[in-house]
Amino acid sequence: MNIWYTKSKEEVLNQLQTSSKGLPDAEVDKRLEQYGPNRLAEKRRKSPWKLLFQQFTETMVLILIVAALLSLFLGKTTEAVAILAIVVLFGVLGFFQEYRAERAMAALNRMVVPIVRVSRNGIIKEVSAQDLVPGDVVHLEAGNIVPADLRLLEGFNLKIQEAALTGESEPVEKNIAPLEKAEVGIGDRKNMAYMGTMVTYGRGIGITVATGMETELGKIANLIGAVETTKTPLQEKLDKLGKMLAVVGVAAAALIFGIGLLMGEAASSMFLTAVSIAVAVVPEGLPAVVTITLALGGQRMLQRNALIRKLPAVETLGSVTVICSDKTGTLTQNKMTLTVVELPGLQVQLKPEQTPDLPEQAAAQLNMALSVAVLCNDGTLDRAADNDDEQVLGDPTETALLVAGARQGIYKEDLYAVLPRINELPFDSERKRMSTVHQVNNGADFLNALPDRPYLMCTKGAPDLLLAACDSVWVNGAPVPLDAEWVRNIQEANTNLAQNGIRVLGLAFKQLDNAQVDGNLESELTFMGLVGLIDPPREEVKAAVENCKLAGIKPIMITGDHPLTAAAIGRQLQFGSQADTISGELLHRATDEELLDLAHKTTVYARVSPEDKLRIVSALQQIGHVVAMTGDGVNDSPALRKADIGVAMGITGTDVAKEAADMVLLDDNFTTIVAAVEEGRVIFDNLLRFIKFSLAGNIGKVLVMMVAPFFGLVIALQPLQLLWLNLLTDGLLGLGLGTEPAEEDIMRRPPRNPEKGALDKDDIIRLSLLGIAIAAISLGLALYYYNPANPADHTWQTMLFATIGFAQVFQALALRSSAHSAFNLTTNPLMTGVVISAILLQLAVIYLPFMKSFFNLVPLAATDLLISIAAGSIIFFVIKLIKRFVKK
Repeated sequence: MNIWYTKSKEEVLNQLQTSSKGLPDAEVDKRLEQYGPNRLAEKRRKSPWKLLFQQFTETMVLILIVAALLSLFLGKTTEAVAILAIVVLFGVLGFFQEYRAERAMAALNRMVVPIVRVSRNGIIKEVSAQDLVPGDVVHLEAGNIVPADLRLLEGFNLKIQEAALTGESEPVEKNIAPLEKAEVGIGDRKNMAYMGTMVTYGRGIGITVATGMETELGKIANLIGAVETTKTPLQEKLDKLGKMLAVVGVAAAALIFGIGLLMGEAASSMFLTAVSIAVAVVPEGLPAVVTITLALGGQRMLQRNALIRKLPAVETLGSVTVICSDKTGTLTQNKMTLTVVELPGLQVQLKPEQTPDLPEQAAAQLNMALSVAVLCNDGTLDRAADNDDEQVLGDPTETALLVAGARQGIYKEDLYAVLPRINELPFDSERKRMSTVHQVNNGADFLNALPDRPYLMCTKGAPDLLLAACDSVWVNGAPVPLDAEWVRNIQEANTNLAQNGIRVLGLAFKQLDNAQVDGNLESELTFMGLVGLIDPPREEVKAAVENCKLAGIKPIMITGDHPLTAAAIGRQLQFGSQADTISGELLHRATDEELLDLAHKTTVYARVSPEDKLRIVSALQQIGHVVAMTGDGVNDSPALRKADIGVAMGITGTDVAKEAADMVLLDDNFTTIVAAVEEGRVIFDNLLRFIKFSLAGNIGKVLVMMVAPFFGLVIALQPLQLLWLNLLTDGLLGLGLGTEPAEEDIMRRPPRNPEKGALDKDDIIRLSLLGIAIAAISLGLALYYYNPANPADHTWQTMLFATIGFAQVFQALALRSSAHSAFNLTTNPLMTGVVISAILLQLAVIYLPFMKSFFNLVPLAATDLLISIAAGSIIFFVIKLIKRFVKK
């Protein structure tokens, strides 16, 4: 493996067998054939047909398909078509969900730059980025997207924005010197430029060292393709439930079929009974209700600025135990801001939209320092007439200084009107400072305290080197000698700010008699003070982090930014008492076992690579967490894909991150995640409520089908009657239960244990008791109406059919959220509507001529109907008694 950043310029050229003039065209052709085009290879996706086929391999779907085929074999075409219609609906919905999730690689390919300037045969020419080969000499300038991985040969004030790759908010200043250490994170490789990053300042020349899938971006593409997506907790629970139902259904069908044959019943009749039991076991409405409930939940989340790309993510949010958040743009504003000015003997805290209240002398000293920062500046700020809509352009640090000056009423164009810039010493990596020379005209108020001289030089840069070039310090409107005590005080202030994750710049000035610049110009300066800049945390995030903790969710920061900066933001946002920052270097050395130990206690990770993010998410999952990963950059995409739920930023997020994510925050607001978690918990509660409702009813129906033959009722209910009951109750009533409002303690309880099943033993006992009650009441009533002397009279079967239906209506009412009365009509209008609809549809099947004949039912007398309703209502009181007993 070539570690290009440790090699000198000459070593790189020799190893790649090229020169600063570039490659000959013939050599380019050879290398293009050897290395292939400079583009990201798209992984072979699953074919749409395969995706569609997989939808019909779920356990519950297979049971229904078998039931439909058996019905078709027995000549029951209507039943077969009805069952298959449900199967097709489920399959199509699932297909469209998965088909949309297969497009992350396409977004990565769109990042490749179409045209790039290269030197070939000593001539600069424009070529397609896809035609770049290792050894090509590439020219970069501000605004370019880096087309491949480059080892820089030349740099002129070159800065590259690498946030999309490393997560660091500030553009990285580049140089060409080789690095001594081989184990260096991407963010610290100052002599490299990587594919997909953007040049924000200056210009440079680099030699191509990697193209296509060999680039760092290509490695991320490989990571995305290699990450296996796992089922959500609910999908896994439903899959287990389906397998359990399959075993129960097959066993029950085989048992009743064998008993029937032993009792002398016809094989065809027993086949029909077996099919009926299979239909009774499977909650046909479950897939549809789950999909619709998740979709409605997704719509509610959209109203709260969370866009759900994959429906199962709605449920997963309710089980989240850890939120791994990127820092830049997610927890912070992704906007460098001047927060503190350290003047000699005075520290001034600056807050947005608030002018500091200072004594006159201190205010004058602050304004003078900000004026120097605005004058020595290459950024631009366009102010609107109302001063509320300021547009900035340039390096984020410089524009932050302009914005801070504007807050004090200090604007660059006003200063330039009386202090025009006539010369400069540009920033370079050796001096680590820049200076601008201005002609002094009348009208600059802050110059009143200075002697009258024709020129003023303003300087800003790294505090240590700038301090070494100063011989005086500006104190209370006058220069005083820069003695050892002043040097110590300034250095201590610099250290304190840096330890809080603040980027520090020094400010100085010098009066001149001429405007000529030379190597000795930056000496005998007057030190003015320090300015501290930081990408500030979002104001609302602290409350959101606290809400996460109340809900039992552990927030973790994972960033490519500097450890000091990450630690400072972590402390401000109260990421926990154990907010010790773990760096990428430590992660690289940590074994998988050591990483598991770190994952238990660490809340802030800094200087991490995409591979590190994947390892962290995997470790958290291994120790039992359900992980949500938020992010906005290309570097976040593999971890977004690996996490149980990936959350991308909608405003600052890259296309790659959005494609890899399950959910997109439209407002880039961390608090939206908390709102989404609450909605996810509500939905999970409702889905569990529905599953319990459905299983109890199905247990009752299966018991009816299994016990009835012992009383002479060989086929208690026809398959089509059971299908109707399942869809009417499991489907329609289930949909109402799926939209119940939140329980009162929804965000004051810990997340569900991801290892815990959908139902525990106590749940199964209660559901079994409830199912027995439904079966006993409905079957007992059917036997009362059964007349062995007149087998053609189907009143008994209609009473059985009606009673089960009404029993489940009352069952649904009893299982509603405890936050309101079971008969409240306004808290959940949809529930009110479906209950009324279920009752009307049940009556329609019994009384409408074309419906009752289709289902082989008979109209019931008014008295019989009332008896059926009264019998069904008993279930309501049974559930209330069980709830009260459990509560006690």
